[in-house]
Parts: sequence; structure tokens; C-alpha cells
Amino acid sequence: MDRPVGAALRRRVSGARLARALRRARTAGPAALAERFALPLLAAVTALLLALLFYYPIATVFVDAVVEGDRVTFGPLAEVLTDEFYLVRVLGFTAYQALLSTALSVALGLPGAWVLARFEFRGRETLRSVTMVPFVVPSVLVAAAFYATFGANGTLNAGLSALGLPELDLLPSLGAILVAHAFYNAPLVTRVVAAAWESVDAGAVETARSLGASPRRAFRDVVVPQLLPAVLTGATLTFVFTFATFAIPLALGGSQYATIEVFIYAARRQLEYGRAASLAVLETGVSLSLMAVYLRYERAQAAERRDTRGLIRRSLWPESWTRERALRRLAIAGYAVVVALVFVAPLASMIYASVSVDGRLTLDAYRFLLERQATGADFQVKPFPAIVNSLLFGAATLALALPLGVAMGVLTTRRFRGRWLVDALSMAPLAVSGIVVGLGLLRGLVFGVEAFGYRFTVTGAVAIVAAHAVGAYPFVVRTVAPPLDRLDRALVESARALGASRARTVLDVELPLVWPGIVAGAAFAFAISIGEFDATVILAEGGGTDTMPVAVERFIGRRLGPATAMGTVLLAVTAASFVVIERVGGEFRG
Repeated sequence: MDRPVGAALRRRVSGARLARALRRARTAGPAALAERFALPLLAAVTALLLALLFYYPIATVFVDAVVEGDRVTFGPLAEVLTDEFYLVRVLGFTAYQALLSTALSVALGLPGAWVLARFEFRGRETLRSVTMVPFVVPSVLVAAAFYATFGANGTLNAGLSALGLPELDLLPSLGAILVAHAFYNAPLVTRVVAAAWESVDAGAVETARSLGASPRRAFRDVVVPQLLPAVLTGATLTFVFTFATFAIPLALGGSQYATIEVFIYAARRQLEYGRAASLAVLETGVSLSLMAVYLRYERAQAAERRDTRGLIRRSLWPESWTRERALRRLAIAGYAVVVALVFVAPLASMIYASVSVDGRLTLDAYRFLLERQATGADFQVKPFPAIVNSLLFGAATLALALPLGVAMGVLTTRRFRGRWLVDALSMAPLAVSGIVVGLGLLRGLVFGVEAFGYRFTVTGAVAIVAAHAVGAYPFVVRTVAPPLDRLDRALVESARALGASRARTVLDVELPLVWPGIVAGAAFAFAISIGEFDATVILAEGGGTDTMPVAVERFIGRRLGPATAMGTVLLAVTAASFVVIERVGGEFRG
């Protein structure tokens, strides 16, 4: 068939298909049309919400960095980039502490990954689940816990005094910042590396041993190359998170150890929005670049993932003991002590400090909160409104972030060109700090935007919910998308073959099968909202919208007892969220 005839035939076939589609559209009812176009409409609504709540506010920050008056001058950004203080002192120190925090987190996380991946023992799954705790523990709560442990009146100095030893002055200090960052990120490294260790190809290790390699040589030449990508992934994510840290340096470091986030917050309080925006652009550029590297690696790993026979885990308590086995168990016991000091002691100290004064048990801290509620001035933080605000913001965040995250989870598991771009754009909020999001929402939505001769503005409370939803929905995506991606496609194809539309298949087949992941994502969203501090402290000032984390920060450094009492209440709420994630989410956790 020559080309003109073939082209004409193709046009006739395409025209016939179009005619059939138009006839179906004319004869179909509104419900059928709604189902047919549900997924495209869902994608459009999701994109619109992300553009309004995240990309537009971030764009306003970038505009503030390059615009003076009504002219594009790049003046504020150039001022920061040419100032040695900001490049060396601020950016340099931020990168330096992030690098040290990453090294400490990896050093603490790798032994935990080894224990979880290579040994079988009672409580192993519970211990593995505990590695999720930092994801739901608010950073300001960790700061309060470290004050209760290492502060001038903390449990460490109380113990030293009881032993007749000199007290230590550990706050503020760089060491406290690094250990607090390790509290958050060492479990992340443990979780990422343990997953990789469990999927190491046992056949390759056995082949190396059969060829004469010693256990150490097989580990070095076979296991380590398979673990290295996971270690680099954990290190990259840790660097991103600690580079964009705010609450911990603010509370534990003071002005001497201020990071770029603290300087952004200070510039915003001094109404120097151009400088704040320029620092935000600098920080966001670094974070987005590293997150892009991580996402590219994640796509490559997903493409190369294959089923392998993993290494067999050994019993933690062997039937027969050798010198090498005894040394290994002794090392595990030493690591357990370190874990108890770094992870358990601060939270236990905070709870103890909330019910004790000078070594005697008392509820004075909680009585103070009740008195503050009854007699506090309008400008002071009151506990009950802070608790109510946190719960209301959490519920509103859940109502917004859950459908947004589920929708994005569904979209990112479809097969279409440009899927990786959609995934990257949906995960961008993970690389943009809460301070920057809060600054953008303040400038873009709270201050308002003029359009059609009218100034559109939102209240601080609405902006806070938007900030919380932006920070929470990527975690919903990460709990919903993996089980959706692992679904048996035969079930989906059977539903489609029986006449179900794409939207009906998603609603009636796919989502019911992954509902534990949806519940876990909902718990994540609520817990993240309850503990969010960075954006909230930007948007809540003077608006009567203080939350529990803001109340904890206000008390830290002034009254340790009330800070730990409010922190204990906050811990109880986040612990309840963790229980939901652990008990209901199960294997669907992302």
C-alpha cells in the first residue's frame, strides 16, 4: 500500500473512532461522563492545589529575592551572595554542622541496620517499627527533652551532683545539636540500610565463599558494594534534613550556633523580607539539588530491583559460644547502651522533669499551665487554646492532605510518559523547609495578591493548615503508592474487562486493597501536623493561633517545668499516632 492511500485509510479510521467516541459521549449520562474523566479531573485538581498551596508561595519567595520595588534587580540575592558573612559564617556553618550530623547519624545507624538485618530475636519487628518514631516526634519536643537531660537543671547534672562530681555546661553547644540531629536521622539510616542488607544476594556471597574467599573478604567484595548505595541514600537524606534544620539549632544552639534557617527567621522578624527570601533561595537551591540526586537514584534502583534470596538471619543467642560470637554480642550490648542514652534517656528525662522539682515528685508544672490558662495575659501562650488549635489544625490537615496524597499516590503509580517528573514535583515539599514554606505563604497568601481589582487574602489559620498539608501529604504518598504499585494487576485488568471504568476500578478494587496504607498515611498526616513548628511559628505570631509546639518553644529557656509538661502532652498525642501507624499500617508502611 503506497503512502497516500495508507494515510487516507488512517484518517478514515481515526475519524470513525472519533465519531464513535462522540456518539458515546452524547448517549452517556452525566454519571458515566464523570467516571470517564474522573482521573484526568483528579490530576487537574491536584495540580491546582499544589500550585496554589506550594509552588505559588515558593515563587513569591524567589520574586522577593530578585525584585526591589517594581524592578528586577537581583539586588537582595546579590547582596547575600557577595557577603562573606552569609557565605562563610552562615552557609558554611550550616553545611559543616549538617556534614557532622550526617557522619554521626550514619555511625549510629549502621550498627542498628546490622542488628536488624542479620539477627533474629524476640521483639525484632517491634524494634524495627520504633525506627519510625522520629518521623512523628516533633523537633521542638526533642529540644525540650534535651534541655531536660543536658540542661543546667537537667537529669545529667542532677546525677553528677548526687555522685559529688562537678556539673557540666552542655547547652547551648554544637554537640547537643549534633546528638539531637542523630536522634532524628540515625533511625532513618538504620531503616534504609537494613532494607538493603536484607535484600543482599545470598547466592553471590555463597559463590564467593566457594571460590575461597574468607568471610571478611566476601563481606568486603560482595556485601559492601550492595550496601553502599543505601548508605549514600541515607546520608544524602540526612544531609538534606539537617541542612534545613530550624527548631533544634534555635533551641539548643543559640545565636552562636545559628544555621541559615535561624537567620531566615530572624530576618523575617525584623521585616527584612528581601534578605530572608535570598537566604531561603540559597538554602532551597542546595536542598532541591540533593533531593533531585536522591530521586534519580531511587528511580534507578526501582528499575534494577529484582527478587533475590536474602541472607539467613542468625539467632541473637546462639546455642554454642565462641570468642568471636561473644565479642559480637558484647558489641551489640554496648550499642544498646548508646541507643538508650541517645534515644530513650532524653524522652524519659522530659517526662520525669514534668512531674518533679529538685528530686521530689510534684505536679507543679501542670498546675502552672492551669494557672496560666486562668490568669495569663492575652499576649502570653495559654495551654488550652494551643491544644485545641493543634487538634483542629490536625483534623483540617488530615481532610486536605489525605485526599491530596491518595490522589498523587494513584497518579504516580499509573504508567504514562513523564511519570518521573510528576513524582519529582510531588516530592518537592520534602526538600523545602517549613520556614521557607511559611515565609512564602505569609508573603503570597496572608499578605494577599491583587487580581481583577480585588486583593485576595487568607487568615493565618488557613495558611497554617496549608503549610501543614504541604508538609504532610508526601508522607501519605509514600505510604499509599508502594502498595498500589505492588497490587496484582490481574485484579485490575479483570475489573476493566468486566466493564468498570478506570475511576471505578480505583475506588472499588485498588483503594480497598490498600486501605491499611491509607490509614497509616492519615496517621502520619495528623502526627506531622500536630508536631509542625517551623512554618507555624512564622504564621502564628500575634494571631491567636499558637499550637502545642509553639507553646513548648515559648517555655523552653524560661520555665523548664511547663515546657516539659506541655511536651509530655504533645508526646502522648504523637505516640497515639505512632500506635495507629504501627498497628494498622503494618506491611503497607512506605
